[in-house]
Amino acid sequence: MSLLRLITCGSVDDGKSTLIGRLLYDTKSIHQDQWEAVHRTSLKRGDARVDLALLTDGLRAEREQGITIDVAYRYFSTPRRKFILADTPGHVQYTRNMATGASTADLAIILIDARQGVLEQTRRHAFLATLLGVSHIVVAINKLDLVGWDKAREVFDRIKSEFEGFAAGLPPTDTVFIPISALNGDNIVNRSEHTPWYERADGGRGGGPTLLEHLEAVPPRPIKQFPHARFPVQWVVRPQSDDAANHDYRGYGGQIVAGELRTGDEVIALPAGQRSRVKRIHLLDEDLPECHPPQSVTVLLEHDLDISRGDTLIKAPGNGHADAMPRISREIEATVVWMSESPLTPGRRCIIKHGARYVRAIAGPIRERLEIHSLAWQAGASQLGLNEIGRVGFKLASTIVFDAYTQCRATGAVIVIDEATNNTVAAGMIL
Repeated sequence: MSLLRLITCGSVDDGKSTLIGRLLYDTKSIHQDQWEAVHRTSLKRGDARVDLALLTDGLRAEREQGITIDVAYRYFSTPRRKFILADTPGHVQYTRNMATGASTADLAIILIDARQGVLEQTRRHAFLATLLGVSHIVVAINKLDLVGWDKAREVFDRIKSEFEGFAAGLPPTDTVFIPISALNGDNIVNRSEHTPWYERADGGRGGGPTLLEHLEAVPPRPIKQFPHARFPVQWVVRPQSDDAANHDYRGYGGQIVAGELRTGDEVIALPAGQRSRVKRIHLLDEDLPECHPPQSVTVLLEHDLDISRGDTLIKAPGNGHADAMPRISREIEATVVWMSESPLTPGRRCIIKHGARYVRAIAGPIRERLEIHSLAWQAGASQLGLNEIGRVGFKLASTIVFDAYTQCRATGAVIVIDEATNNTVAAGMIL
């Protein structure tokens, strides 16, 4: 079965945790002891019914405040597909946690409270989802039972129109709108009798799909989305044993993140530019003829090269494919989501983490800053504050090997670390 990674996002109190709880409950993906624990907690709090949000809000602070703080992952499957769900926070101060969940997601469920409509945090999360490469979006208009089912269609159409007007400025994505009530289970797993007006977006026969039906039908992310081989080296494997067969063993361990490598392929070790051929590919005790994403393997080369952690193996370009080569530079420009209360200003010293490589860096000028309401890029910003998004240049102490984030997520993503505190202060997508 294929695997779909998805996140729930949106503004605070839009019902993200309740939605995931309802999805797990209606698909019978909850163990008996989990249900009993949630039931006891709901009774102690005096809730009129079992609070399904407790299935994901596991931290004590989350349960006391009734909010999500950290990213909570849940796993379940149906006869058609496996799922990994990430429940992300809606509060502005936890936007960095939402960015963490979206960085590996294939689909984002953006919840909107029918009583509130499209809010600033809704816009921010929608923009971040598309910025981080999420290609499928479900806009789930929730709590329609609270506005009254007799008014639900009018409210649904109004919010859909408002979101579509805003999304016109976003990168193109596959977007669908589903009217739901997460609390009562309308259109989550079972089709609701309260929305006879809900129709298929493609004009086909029958009512619109439930949330689960849509999740089961979304095409998976292509494994070979970026065709050119990228193998960042995470570890140089030199067995320290008395086995004579391992005395000359020198392999390079890591995960192939794009393309594929085969035994006999000519490869280049970057940034040095040394060439060799793939001699063997190991996966545990097995020799493979080839490897492809997301396999973690050990690659042995025909020559002893000076390769270390943080270097990258690529397949030598041929047949005129000049674009197969990544960029190698001590300067990068990236779209940055700033996650620290201490603002980013030009000249700030930091550490850039790119794959397995850590490089000291200095922030250059802020080229542009995003105005979240209009999605307009504004020049002349002097700093980036907490949760603000901007395009920033960085000068690095040494070279890195990279691609644009829109081409390859793994080689185009960076993390910015504060030099003094070692805290992660930003996520960046290389342009």
